[in-house]
Amino acid sequence: MSDAENPTPKKKGKGKKILLLTLGLLLVGGGGAGAALYAGLISGGHAGPAKPETPHLVPRDGVSEGETARYYHPTGDKHPDPAKFQASYYPLTENFTANLRDGNGFMQVGLGVSTYYDQRVLDAVKLHEMAVRSAILLTLSEQDPLQLRSPQGKEKLKIALRGAINDTLKKKEGFGGIDDVYFTSLVIQ
Repeated sequence: MSDAENPTPKKKGKGKKILLLTLGLLLVGGGGAGAALYAGLISGGHAGPAKPETPHLVPRDGVSEGETARYYHPTGDKHPDPAKFQASYYPLTENFTANLRDGNGFMQVGLGVSTYYDQRVLDAVKLHEMAVRSAILLTLSEQDPLQLRSPQGKEKLKIALRGAINDTLKKKEGFGGIDDVYFTSLVIQ
């Protein structure tokens, strides 16, 4: 009997295994790349670490772009170095009056905010001022009047207000960017 008449059977499973392994690696790699792109770890062809519609830090004169690149945080969760970036300020137009948590006192404050990001942050504060004011009033009404007597209590209030404002902006615009809150007037009774 010749080999042509009775060929030896070929192994069929080896080619399928290689094909399935290759497809699996491609799916895992593509999924990982997609997740990294979504998380912002890779730029996906954009000319910088941020989307064009998100705010950018405003460097001070004489500060190179290389020095500022590591500070990009459009959520407002991390604070840029004030020596490298230019702050912009915005006073909220009307004072805030709120009853305090114990119900026996009230607080009246005037506030201003600052950002090291470009004008888009302050434009978002202006656009959503009603929602921002509501978040501020809710935060004020949660305060304990005894804690507000100390400088540390007032500092905690500023941090809580900054968080409330940034949370509101994140919900409305997808970014925060407020770096500090300032009292322009403060009365607690």
